[in-house]
Amino acid sequence: MTPALHVSGVSVAYRDVTALIDASLTLEPGRVCGLVGMNGSGKSTLFKAIMGVVRPDTGSISIFGGLPSKARKDGTVSYVPQSESVDWTFPVSVREVVMMGRYGKQNWMRTPRAVDREAVAAAIERVDLTELAGRQIGQLSGGQRKRAFVARAIAQEASLLLLDEPFAGVDKRTEATITRLLRELTAAGASVLVSTHDLHALPDLCDEAVLLQQRVLMNGTPQDVLRPENLAMAFGVDPLRTSEAS
Repeated sequence: MTPALHVSGVSVAYRDVTALIDASLTLEPGRVCGLVGMNGSGKSTLFKAIMGVVRPDTGSISIFGGLPSKARKDGTVSYVPQSESVDWTFPVSVREVVMMGRYGKQNWMRTPRAVDREAVAAAIERVDLTELAGRQIGQLSGGQRKRAFVARAIAQEASLLLLDEPFAGVDKRTEATITRLLRELTAAGASVLVSTHDLHALPDLCDEAVLLQQRVLMNGTPQDVLRPENLAMAFGVDPLRTSEAS
């Protein structure tokens, strides 16, 4: 079976700062992989390399056996960025944000068809935002904004979803909604790479996990990655015990 995502020996540096060193991972179809690491460990850089925002200095990336540029053009891969990288003052509604996921399926004028409007309405309903569909995106709460961008990915009908810290600053309802949707999407054959600081939720969310600290330190089951001796390699302490103590 062709992997949904194959990253081989990828290194990225920003001037004098090395973000990734010889990073490699493989994600099979129908699975959720959790990306775990400290701030600055290279998680966002890996997403940006996959999406073509930054160019790797070394290594290669393939999506379903082909070039990432083709997957991006075809809408095979969808990216849900961190909240701080979005301009929330931009005058677009929730419905319009979700409709952006349909651009790759529309003509050059981006004229929505009935099938596009139906896909957008269905995606918005799945994230429980139907009543807020006409609201400007910046007027939503943090959790609602995350759900809107997940809806955009659903409407796009992408086979590979990349989510960068989707649970940061969200309420429990949003966390449960996103987790449920990701499991539903992978059950239907999609693949998901998700970075998260919520280590307690990792076993329920993910089939596998990658421990990242510029390099891939470990790739295994969530239970193996969450062992204190393994977390200590990336965090220096066991963050699970630290959070429990606080």
